[in-house]
Amino acid sequence: MILHLYFARRFLVGLVAITAVLFALIVLVDTVDQARRFGSYDIGWQRILGLTMLKAPETMNLILPLIMILATVVLFLSLARSSELVVTRAAGRSALSALQAPVWVAFIVGIMAVGMLNPIVAATSKRYVQVSENIRAGGASALSISNEGLWLRQGGAQGQTVIRAWRSNADASVLYDVTFISYNLEDGPVRRIEAASAALEDGNWVLSDAKSWPLEIGVNAEGNAETFETLTLPSNLTLDRIRESISDPGAVSIYDLPDFIDQLEQAGFSPRRHKVWLQTELARPFFLVAMVLVASAFTMRHTRFGGTGVAVLASVLLGFGLYFIRSFAQILGENGQIPVILAAWAPPAASILLALGLLLHAEDG
Repeated sequence: MILHLYFARRFLVGLVAITAVLFALIVLVDTVDQARRFGSYDIGWQRILGLTMLKAPETMNLILPLIMILATVVLFLSLARSSELVVTRAAGRSALSALQAPVWVAFIVGIMAVGMLNPIVAATSKRYVQVSENIRAGGASALSISNEGLWLRQGGAQGQTVIRAWRSNADASVLYDVTFISYNLEDGPVRRIEAASAALEDGNWVLSDAKSWPLEIGVNAEGNAETFETLTLPSNLTLDRIRESISDPGAVSIYDLPDFIDQLEQAGFSPRRHKVWLQTELARPFFLVAMVLVASAFTMRHTRFGGTGVAVLASVLLGFGLYFIRSFAQILGENGQIPVILAAWAPPAASILLALGLLLHAEDG
Protein backbone atom coordinates (compact mmCIF):
# COMPACT_ATOMS: atom_id res chain seq x y z
CA MET A 1 0.00 0.00 0.00
CA ILE A 2 2.87 2.38 0.86
CA LEU A 3 4.52 1.61 -2.48
CA HIS A 4 1.30 2.37 -4.37
CA LEU A 5 0.94 5.69 -2.55
CA TYR A 6 4.55 6.53 -3.38
CA PHE A 7 4.02 5.83 -7.10
CA ALA A 8 0.76 7.79 -7.04
CA ARG A 9 2.48 10.81 -5.44
CA ARG A 10 5.32 10.73 -7.99
CA PHE A 11 2.83 10.46 -10.83
CA LEU A 12 0.76 13.39 -9.53
CA VAL A 13 3.84 15.58 -9.16
CA GLY A 14 4.82 14.90 -12.77
CA LEU A 15 1.26 15.45 -13.94
CA VAL A 16 0.99 18.84 -12.22
CA ALA A 17 4.42 19.97 -13.46
CA ILE A 18 3.71 19.06 -17.09
CA THR A 19 0.26 20.65 -16.91
CA ALA A 20 1.75 23.89 -15.60
CA VAL A 21 4.43 24.00 -18.31
CA LEU A 22 1.99 23.28 -21.15
CA PHE A 23 -0.52 25.78 -19.74
CA ALA A 24 2.14 28.50 -19.76
CA LEU A 25 3.09 27.67 -23.36
CA ILE A 26 -0.55 27.65 -24.46
CA VAL A 27 -1.22 31.04 -22.86
CA LEU A 28 1.89 32.51 -24.50
CA VAL A 29 1.08 31.18 -27.98
CA ASP A 30 -2.63 31.91 -27.81
CA THR A 31 -2.05 35.48 -26.58
CA VAL A 32 -0.06 36.15 -29.75
CA ASP A 33 -2.78 34.50 -31.85
CA GLN A 34 -5.57 36.55 -30.20
CA ALA A 35 -3.55 39.74 -30.68
CA ARG A 36 -3.19 38.91 -34.38
CA ARG A 37 -6.87 37.99 -34.74
CA PHE A 38 -8.30 41.04 -32.98
CA GLY A 39 -5.48 43.52 -33.53
CA SER A 40 -7.50 45.53 -36.06
CA TYR A 41 -10.36 46.12 -33.57
CA ASP A 42 -8.30 48.37 -31.28
CA ILE A 43 -8.73 46.47 -28.03
CA GLY A 44 -6.26 46.55 -25.15
CA TRP A 45 -3.93 43.83 -23.95
CA GLN A 46 -6.10 43.27 -20.90
CA ARG A 47 -9.02 42.20 -23.09
CA ILE A 48 -6.75 40.08 -25.29
CA LEU A 49 -5.45 38.29 -22.20
CA GLY A 50 -9.05 37.78 -21.08
CA LEU A 51 -9.87 36.10 -24.40
CA THR A 52 -6.78 33.93 -24.00
CA MET A 53 -7.82 32.79 -20.54
CA LEU A 54 -11.32 31.97 -21.82
CA LYS A 55 -9.81 29.85 -24.59
CA ALA A 56 -7.18 28.09 -22.44
CA PRO A 57 -9.48 25.57 -20.64
CA GLU A 58 -10.74 24.22 -23.96
CA THR A 59 -7.19 23.70 -25.21
CA MET A 60 -6.07 22.05 -21.97
CA ASN A 61 -9.07 19.74 -22.13
CA LEU A 62 -8.11 18.83 -25.69
CA ILE A 63 -4.48 17.91 -24.88
CA LEU A 64 -5.24 16.04 -21.65
CA PRO A 65 -4.35 12.64 -23.23
CA LEU A 66 -0.95 14.03 -24.25
CA ILE A 67 -0.40 15.32 -20.70
CA MET A 68 -1.20 11.85 -19.36
CA ILE A 69 1.31 10.22 -21.74
CA LEU A 70 4.09 12.65 -20.84
CA ALA A 71 3.42 12.29 -17.10
CA THR A 72 3.67 8.51 -17.40
CA VAL A 73 6.90 8.76 -19.39
CA VAL A 74 8.42 11.09 -16.79
CA LEU A 75 7.38 8.78 -13.93
CA PHE A 76 8.81 5.55 -15.29
CA LEU A 77 11.96 7.09 -16.72
CA SER A 78 12.75 8.60 -13.32
CA LEU A 79 12.02 5.29 -11.61
CA ALA A 80 14.20 3.45 -14.10
CA ARG A 81 17.13 5.85 -13.70
CA SER A 82 17.05 5.48 -9.92
CA SER A 83 16.74 1.66 -10.26
CA GLU A 84 13.53 1.77 -8.21
CA LEU A 85 11.80 -0.37 -10.83
CA VAL A 86 14.51 -2.99 -10.47
CA VAL A 87 14.04 -3.02 -6.71
CA THR A 88 10.27 -3.28 -7.17
CA ARG A 89 10.68 -6.28 -9.46
CA ALA A 90 13.16 -7.87 -7.04
CA ALA A 91 10.59 -7.50 -4.27
CA GLY A 92 8.21 -9.66 -6.27
CA ARG A 93 6.02 -6.93 -7.73
CA SER A 94 5.06 -7.38 -11.38
CA ALA A 95 4.82 -4.59 -13.93
CA LEU A 96 1.03 -4.66 -13.78
CA SER A 97 1.16 -4.35 -10.01
CA ALA A 98 3.40 -1.29 -10.25
CA LEU A 99 0.90 0.25 -12.67
CA GLN A 100 -2.05 0.14 -10.28
CA ALA A 101 -1.38 3.54 -8.72
CA PRO A 102 -0.86 5.50 -12.00
CA VAL A 103 -3.90 3.81 -13.53
CA TRP A 104 -6.14 4.75 -10.60
CA VAL A 105 -4.82 8.31 -10.61
CA ALA A 106 -5.50 8.58 -14.35
CA PHE A 107 -9.01 7.21 -13.86
CA ILE A 108 -9.76 9.70 -11.06
CA VAL A 109 -8.34 12.57 -13.14
CA GLY A 110 -10.59 11.45 -16.00
CA ILE A 111 -13.65 11.50 -13.74
CA MET A 112 -12.70 14.98 -12.53
CA ALA A 113 -12.20 16.11 -16.14
CA VAL A 114 -15.71 14.93 -17.03
CA GLY A 115 -17.42 16.16 -13.87
CA MET A 116 -15.55 19.43 -13.25
CA LEU A 117 -13.46 20.49 -16.26
CA ASN A 118 -16.21 19.81 -18.79
CA PRO A 119 -18.67 22.37 -17.31
CA ILE A 120 -15.85 24.91 -17.02
CA VAL A 121 -14.91 24.40 -20.67
CA ALA A 122 -18.56 24.71 -21.73
CA ALA A 123 -18.97 27.99 -19.84
CA THR A 124 -15.70 29.55 -20.98
CA SER A 125 -16.20 28.46 -24.61
CA LYS A 126 -19.66 30.01 -24.70
CA ARG A 127 -18.36 33.20 -23.11
CA TYR A 128 -15.45 33.35 -25.56
CA VAL A 129 -17.86 33.17 -28.51
CA GLN A 130 -20.04 35.91 -27.04
CA VAL A 131 -17.10 38.25 -26.37
CA SER A 132 -15.49 37.67 -29.76
CA GLU A 133 -18.82 38.22 -31.56
CA ASN A 134 -19.34 41.40 -29.59
CA ILE A 135 -15.91 42.67 -30.66
CA ARG A 136 -16.42 41.77 -34.31
CA ALA A 137 -20.04 42.82 -34.85
CA GLY A 138 -20.52 45.47 -32.18
CA GLY A 139 -23.48 43.49 -30.84
CA ALA A 140 -23.86 39.99 -29.52
CA SER A 141 -25.61 37.23 -31.38
CA ALA A 142 -26.64 34.16 -29.47
CA LEU A 143 -28.65 30.97 -29.78
CA SER A 144 -30.59 29.01 -27.18
CA ILE A 145 -32.77 25.91 -27.43
CA SER A 146 -35.36 25.22 -24.74
CA ASN A 147 -38.75 23.59 -24.27
CA GLU A 148 -40.30 26.82 -25.58
CA GLY A 149 -38.58 26.47 -28.94
CA LEU A 150 -35.53 27.91 -30.64
CA TRP A 151 -34.31 31.34 -29.52
CA LEU A 152 -31.93 33.58 -31.48
CA ARG A 153 -30.58 37.03 -30.80
CA GLN A 154 -28.92 39.26 -33.35
CA GLY A 155 -27.45 42.68 -32.68
CA GLY A 156 -26.09 45.71 -34.42
CA ALA A 157 -25.62 49.45 -34.15
CA GLN A 158 -29.40 50.06 -34.34
CA GLY A 159 -30.35 47.67 -31.56
CA GLN A 160 -31.15 44.06 -30.79
CA THR A 161 -33.67 41.63 -32.24
CA VAL A 162 -34.92 38.57 -30.38
CA ILE A 163 -36.20 35.72 -32.55
CA ARG A 164 -38.28 32.79 -31.33
CA ALA A 165 -39.27 29.84 -33.51
CA TRP A 166 -41.18 26.76 -32.46
CA ARG A 167 -39.30 24.50 -34.86
CA SER A 168 -37.01 24.44 -37.89
CA ASN A 169 -35.99 22.14 -40.70
CA ALA A 170 -33.08 19.75 -40.21
CA ASP A 171 -30.30 22.09 -41.41
CA ALA A 172 -31.66 25.26 -39.69
CA SER A 173 -32.14 27.06 -43.00
CA VAL A 174 -35.87 27.65 -42.42
CA LEU A 175 -37.62 28.53 -39.14
CA TYR A 176 -41.37 27.99 -38.62
CA ASP A 177 -43.92 29.84 -36.45
CA VAL A 178 -41.49 32.68 -35.92
CA THR A 179 -41.72 35.79 -33.75
CA PHE A 180 -39.37 38.79 -34.15
CA ILE A 181 -39.20 41.46 -31.44
CA SER A 182 -36.98 44.45 -32.23
CA TYR A 183 -35.47 46.58 -29.46
CA ASN A 184 -34.11 50.07 -29.73
CA LEU A 185 -30.91 50.80 -27.83
CA GLU A 186 -32.68 53.38 -25.67
CA ASP A 187 -36.46 53.03 -25.98
CA GLY A 188 -37.00 49.30 -25.48
CA PRO A 189 -39.20 47.18 -27.82
CA VAL A 190 -40.31 49.01 -30.97
CA ARG A 191 -41.81 46.31 -33.23
CA ARG A 192 -43.19 42.78 -33.13
CA ILE A 193 -43.47 40.56 -36.19
CA GLU A 194 -45.03 37.12 -36.46
CA ALA A 195 -44.59 34.94 -39.54
CA ALA A 196 -45.42 31.44 -40.69
CA SER A 197 -41.80 30.87 -41.75
CA ALA A 198 -38.48 32.69 -42.03
CA ALA A 199 -35.55 31.77 -44.26
CA LEU A 200 -32.06 33.27 -43.93
CA GLU A 201 -30.81 34.24 -47.39
CA ASP A 202 -27.86 36.50 -48.30
CA GLY A 203 -27.78 38.44 -45.03
CA ASN A 204 -31.57 38.87 -44.81
CA TRP A 205 -34.48 37.13 -43.17
CA VAL A 206 -37.18 36.41 -45.75
CA LEU A 207 -40.51 36.09 -43.92
CA SER A 208 -43.66 34.54 -45.36
CA ASP A 209 -47.25 35.36 -44.25
CA ALA A 210 -45.99 37.99 -41.82
CA LYS A 211 -47.84 40.47 -39.63
CA SER A 212 -46.14 43.47 -37.99
CA TRP A 213 -47.27 45.45 -34.94
CA PRO A 214 -45.65 48.75 -33.83
CA LEU A 215 -44.86 48.82 -30.11
CA GLU A 216 -44.28 52.53 -29.69
CA ILE A 217 -45.86 54.35 -26.75
CA GLY A 218 -49.17 56.02 -27.60
CA VAL A 219 -49.68 54.02 -30.82
CA ASN A 220 -52.57 51.58 -31.28
CA ALA A 221 -50.67 48.41 -32.12
CA GLU A 222 -53.57 46.45 -33.68
CA GLY A 223 -54.95 49.47 -35.51
CA ASN A 224 -51.57 50.15 -37.13
CA ALA A 225 -50.67 46.55 -37.80
CA GLU A 226 -49.57 45.56 -41.32
CA THR A 227 -49.65 42.22 -43.11
CA PHE A 228 -47.18 41.04 -45.74
CA GLU A 229 -47.05 38.04 -47.99
CA THR A 230 -43.25 38.41 -48.01
CA LEU A 231 -41.17 40.63 -45.74
CA THR A 232 -37.39 41.07 -45.79
CA LEU A 233 -35.42 42.01 -42.67
CA PRO A 234 -31.65 42.61 -42.53
CA SER A 235 -29.54 40.27 -40.40
CA ASN A 236 -25.89 39.88 -39.43
CA LEU A 237 -26.38 36.15 -38.79
CA THR A 238 -25.30 33.46 -41.23
CA LEU A 239 -26.40 29.86 -41.62
CA ASP A 240 -22.90 28.66 -40.77
CA ARG A 241 -22.91 30.59 -37.49
CA ILE A 242 -26.35 29.24 -36.54
CA ARG A 243 -25.42 25.67 -37.41
CA GLU A 244 -22.10 25.96 -35.58
CA SER A 245 -23.88 27.21 -32.46
CA ILE A 246 -26.37 24.36 -32.64
CA SER A 247 -23.86 21.64 -33.52
CA ASP A 248 -21.11 22.47 -31.03
CA PRO A 249 -21.67 20.01 -28.16
CA GLY A 250 -18.60 21.28 -26.33
CA ALA A 251 -20.49 24.47 -25.44
CA VAL A 252 -23.03 22.49 -23.39
CA SER A 253 -22.21 21.16 -19.93
CA ILE A 254 -22.38 17.39 -19.62
CA TYR A 255 -24.98 17.81 -16.87
CA ASP A 256 -27.27 19.72 -19.27
CA LEU A 257 -26.53 17.60 -22.33
CA PRO A 258 -29.29 14.95 -21.92
CA ASP A 259 -31.99 17.65 -21.64
CA PHE A 260 -30.39 19.58 -24.50
CA ILE A 261 -30.56 16.46 -26.69
CA ASP A 262 -34.28 16.14 -25.97
CA GLN A 263 -34.79 19.82 -26.81
CA LEU A 264 -32.90 19.42 -30.08
CA GLU A 265 -35.19 16.58 -31.07
CA GLN A 266 -38.27 18.65 -30.20
CA ALA A 267 -36.94 21.58 -32.25
CA GLY A 268 -36.44 19.34 -35.30
CA PHE A 269 -32.63 19.06 -35.26
CA SER A 270 -30.58 15.88 -35.33
CA PRO A 271 -28.96 15.26 -31.90
CA ARG A 272 -26.62 12.52 -33.12
CA ARG A 273 -23.47 14.61 -32.74
CA HIS A 274 -24.40 15.49 -29.18
CA LYS A 275 -25.15 11.85 -28.35
CA VAL A 276 -21.72 10.81 -29.62
CA TRP A 277 -20.09 13.62 -27.65
CA LEU A 278 -21.91 12.59 -24.45
CA GLN A 279 -20.80 8.98 -24.72
CA THR A 280 -17.25 10.03 -25.66
CA GLU A 281 -17.03 12.20 -22.56
CA LEU A 282 -18.31 9.35 -20.37
CA ALA A 283 -15.64 7.08 -21.88
CA ARG A 284 -12.86 9.64 -21.31
CA PRO A 285 -11.55 8.18 -17.99
CA PHE A 286 -10.97 4.83 -19.71
CA PHE A 287 -9.18 6.51 -22.62
CA LEU A 288 -6.84 8.31 -20.19
CA VAL A 289 -6.14 4.94 -18.53
CA ALA A 290 -5.28 3.60 -21.99
CA MET A 291 -2.79 6.46 -22.49
CA VAL A 292 -1.05 5.54 -19.21
CA LEU A 293 -0.84 1.88 -20.22
CA VAL A 294 0.48 2.72 -23.69
CA ALA A 295 3.20 5.01 -22.34
CA SER A 296 4.22 2.54 -19.64
CA ALA A 297 4.52 -0.31 -22.16
CA PHE A 298 7.50 1.47 -23.75
CA THR A 299 9.15 3.04 -20.69
CA MET A 300 9.01 0.35 -17.97
CA ARG A 301 12.54 -0.77 -18.68
CA HIS A 302 15.95 0.01 -17.26
CA THR A 303 17.84 2.83 -18.94
CA ARG A 304 21.01 0.72 -19.24
CA PHE A 305 19.37 -1.20 -22.08
CA GLY A 306 19.50 1.96 -24.18
CA GLY A 307 16.98 3.17 -26.74
CA THR A 308 15.22 5.45 -24.26
CA GLY A 309 14.64 8.20 -26.82
CA VAL A 310 13.18 5.75 -29.33
CA ALA A 311 10.90 4.27 -26.66
CA VAL A 312 9.60 7.70 -25.63
CA LEU A 313 9.02 8.68 -29.26
CA ALA A 314 7.23 5.39 -29.95
CA SER A 315 4.91 5.86 -26.96
CA VAL A 316 4.01 9.42 -27.97
CA LEU A 317 3.43 8.44 -31.61
CA LEU A 318 1.27 5.46 -30.63
CA GLY A 319 -0.70 7.72 -28.30
CA PHE A 320 -1.28 10.18 -31.14
CA GLY A 321 -2.30 7.30 -33.39
CA LEU A 322 -4.87 6.07 -30.89
CA TYR A 323 -6.15 9.63 -30.42
CA PHE A 324 -6.55 9.93 -34.20
CA ILE A 325 -8.47 6.64 -34.33
CA ARG A 326 -10.70 7.87 -31.51
CA SER A 327 -11.41 11.11 -33.39
CA PHE A 328 -12.03 9.20 -36.62
CA ALA A 329 -14.49 6.86 -34.89
CA GLN A 330 -16.22 9.90 -33.39
CA ILE A 331 -16.64 11.42 -36.88
CA LEU A 332 -18.04 8.14 -38.20
CA GLY A 333 -20.50 8.07 -35.32
CA GLU A 334 -21.58 11.67 -35.94
CA ASN A 335 -22.19 10.87 -39.61
CA GLY A 336 -24.22 7.77 -38.76
CA GLN A 337 -21.73 5.32 -40.26
CA ILE A 338 -21.38 3.35 -37.02
CA PRO A 339 -23.53 3.14 -33.86
CA VAL A 340 -23.07 5.81 -31.20
CA ILE A 341 -21.94 3.37 -28.48
CA LEU A 342 -19.39 1.77 -30.80
CA ALA A 343 -17.99 5.15 -31.84
CA ALA A 344 -17.47 6.27 -28.24
CA TRP A 345 -16.45 3.12 -26.39
CA ALA A 346 -14.62 0.97 -28.95
CA PRO A 347 -11.44 3.15 -29.16
CA PRO A 348 -10.81 3.20 -25.36
CA ALA A 349 -11.50 -0.53 -25.07
CA ALA A 350 -9.25 -1.38 -28.03
CA SER A 351 -6.50 0.92 -26.71
CA ILE A 352 -6.54 -0.72 -23.27
CA LEU A 353 -6.40 -4.22 -24.78
CA LEU A 354 -3.55 -3.21 -27.10
CA ALA A 355 -1.55 -1.70 -24.24
CA LEU A 356 -2.13 -4.73 -22.01
CA GLY A 357 -0.91 -6.97 -24.80
CA LEU A 358 2.29 -4.94 -25.14
CA LEU A 359 2.82 -4.96 -21.38
CA LEU A 360 2.31 -8.72 -21.06
CA HIS A 361 4.65 -9.33 -23.99
CA ALA A 362 7.34 -7.12 -22.44
CA GLU A 363 6.84 -8.71 -18.98
CA ASP A 364 6.64 -12.39 -19.90
CA GLY A 365 8.27 -12.39 -23.33
